[in-house]
Amino acid sequence: MSIAPRRPLVLVLLALVAIVAYLPALRQPFIEDDYPNLALAAHFSEESHWSDLPSSAPFRLRATSEFLMAGLYLVFDVHAAPFYAAGILLHVLNTWLVFALGAWRRIGFGVSAWAALFFAAAEGHQEAVMWISAASELLLFFFGAGALLAWILFLQTSRYKWLLAAIAAFALALVSKESAPVLLALMLLPLLDYRDKWRWLLPFAALAVAAVCSVFFTADDSFRLRDGSFSLRAPFWITLPRSFAAEFWIWGWLAAAALAFWRKREMLWIGSLWTALALAPYSFLTYSTRIPSRQTYLASAGAALVVGAALYALAHKQRLLAPAAAAILVLENAGYLWTRKHSQYMKRAEPTEQLIALSRSTSRPIYVKCFPRPRIVAEQAVWLMTSRPPGELIWDGREASPTTPVFCYRER
Repeated sequence: MSIAPRRPLVLVLLALVAIVAYLPALRQPFIEDDYPNLALAAHFSEESHWSDLPSSAPFRLRATSEFLMAGLYLVFDVHAAPFYAAGILLHVLNTWLVFALGAWRRIGFGVSAWAALFFAAAEGHQEAVMWISAASELLLFFFGAGALLAWILFLQTSRYKWLLAAIAAFALALVSKESAPVLLALMLLPLLDYRDKWRWLLPFAALAVAAVCSVFFTADDSFRLRDGSFSLRAPFWITLPRSFAAEFWIWGWLAAAALAFWRKREMLWIGSLWTALALAPYSFLTYSTRIPSRQTYLASAGAALVVGAALYALAHKQRLLAPAAAAILVLENAGYLWTRKHSQYMKRAEPTEQLIALSRSTSRPIYVKCFPRPRIVAEQAVWLMTSRPPGELIWDGREASPTTPVFCYRER
């Protein structure tokens, strides 16, 4: 069953599913870390501060997301909807890249079309799309999957333009997220079919090593190695299998069982290995034994390939049953995003929204008595949304007068 004549139609369908599934995000305000991250992007957007980014250990390997936020800030100021729209657009492009992975002959466009459909609406990686501060995950996927696709095309055609494109995209992926070197492991998967071309992986390995050294040689200046995000003492032997199991729940496990039963195990091991490799860098958490959903975005493409392979196999056995099953998957995931997940993000935004509302209603300094977020979130939220300096928030009750307005977050 060839999908080639219908590719434009498939791309339109995938875009519609991705947009509709994540449409509720457009109604969300900025959330938590969005405010200090937006303030930082505003700082880097000033010409006099351009040189600060390469010298900043915590942020130079997230340069693409800083540029994205700075650009959006310069054009749209502090209106949240365009920021969320940019995230949804990136998700659409990433969905198309999952479909484009069908260029790898082991996958094929029949499998990748079904996989991309599931990926478009999947709720398991929702934080990457529904939280502006997680845009680095979207950009890592965009450049990383782009590099992998170009690498596959180089292996299959030996055309050097694809090798150069792969190196360029890989370099951009490395300045999108600290975990990007894991892409090197994913590039080994298609290389198994072209073992005589191993040497062409050396430029990617050199870039990956440089990125890793950049992180660890500046460890003292990077809070990301001190906030529990990565530690070799973390119980990764618990976190990785637990997060892998959650990533496949529930549709991935059903698809895996179907593929095993039908003896179509090739895509099962490819998708499973992809998922495990992509989760590995995030498995060294010290504050949790479950990887946050935003950090499963790259890994979820592996689970999507397993689901896609099962739907493709089902389409050959029961032609009408596969679209019905896919519709159920999309509706279940999108429904969860529209209801429970959207309400959770609105809840996360409540503390800052209440503080901003009070700040707009008074010109007096505000005594912040109880605020369930870091102090910097409150200060940057008030500064960005009301132009009031951080000094107008009082954190010590002894400095407040009897007439000072008092803020204390009240959960609704």
